[in-house]
Amino acid sequence: MKGAETSDRILREQIDYYRARAGEYDEWFLRQGRYDHGTVANAAWFDEVAALARALDDFAPRGNVLELAAGTGLWTRRLASYAAILTLTAVDSSPEALALNRARLADAPHVSFEVADLFSWRPTRRYDTIFFSFWLSHVPPAHLPTFLALLRDTLAAGGRAFVIDSLRTQASTARDHQLPEAEDATTVTRHLNDGRRFEIVKVFYTPHRLAARLSAADWRAEVHSTGQFFLYGSAVPVA
Repeated sequence: MKGAETSDRILREQIDYYRARAGEYDEWFLRQGRYDHGTVANAAWFDEVAALARALDDFAPRGNVLELAAGTGLWTRRLASYAAILTLTAVDSSPEALALNRARLADAPHVSFEVADLFSWRPTRRYDTIFFSFWLSHVPPAHLPTFLALLRDTLAAGGRAFVIDSLRTQASTARDHQLPEAEDATTVTRHLNDGRRFEIVKVFYTPHRLAARLSAADWRAEVHSTGQFFLYGSAVPVA
């Protein structure tokens, strides 16, 4: 019971963290402030972001699309631009982040937004495509089989999923953050610009390890690395 209580506490703290961080979240992606690692490292980061965008183009999202942990809309905006997408539903536990997302997508009437805790959220329809970026690493390993089973039930026949996440590297996080020494650690301590500290789930996968976890949950996946910063891949349920 103590382990379950600890897990619940961390998951609540994780939601609190991303709600509080909404206004400064984009600094990480845009390499600003504490996330600026210098000209060379920043250039490598944006080169790899471009590689992710090309991979998503090749994947070609279509139909009715679900984006989980949509955040401030950095990827929602790109998803909304695909002509083959009929509807796009963006779900996140942070109303503050979704408010920023909504403002970013003000000219996209086919996008809808839903505030929900993804560990208790249940879909009301099926989707042709599920997309999630930088979310799977925040799912505790013990919760992963249940979450992946939920995704299977959420996909329509012939549906596909696309995942983006972080590789383990100090150059990805803030200059004043430290990664745990143990590579198999499942939590990290993060703090905001104002110094407030939070403990959250963070599981770093390699492409091979993530593909294996997906395979164990009856998904067929191809997972790749952009080099230093990101992994990405597509997956379909095994019949």
